[in-house]
Amino acid sequence: MTDYVRSNWTNVVLVCRKCSKKLDGGFGPGGGERLAKALRKHLSLKKGRKATAGVMEVNCLGICPRGAVTVVDAAASRDWLLVRPGADLDELAESLGLNRRNILNIILTNST
Repeated sequence: MTDYVRSNWTNVVLVCRKCSKKLDGGFGPGGGERLAKALRKHLSLKKGRKATAGVMEVNCLGICPRGAVTVVDAAASRDWLLVRPGADLDELAESLGLNRRNILNIILTNST
């Protein structure tokens, strides 16, 4: 028998924890946050399975770029992104299919 656990996620983004740790921040308004946390805050996402989208830090993805963080959009897993510190989070969210408009539409649809 298999048990299931529900989540509200419509998208999942995987962020390499090792890359983020090596950079020691570099994202967000002040430039002092890791990419996953900065992206969650920027999109006003909750943490965990009750969020509308999942932004998860995972163990090393094996790319290890110098001065960048490896990011994978689970819906388009053939193309991985290398995100440099100070990258525009709006542009990144758009390329990952996580723009604010889509997330607000999902929240409004689920609440009615």
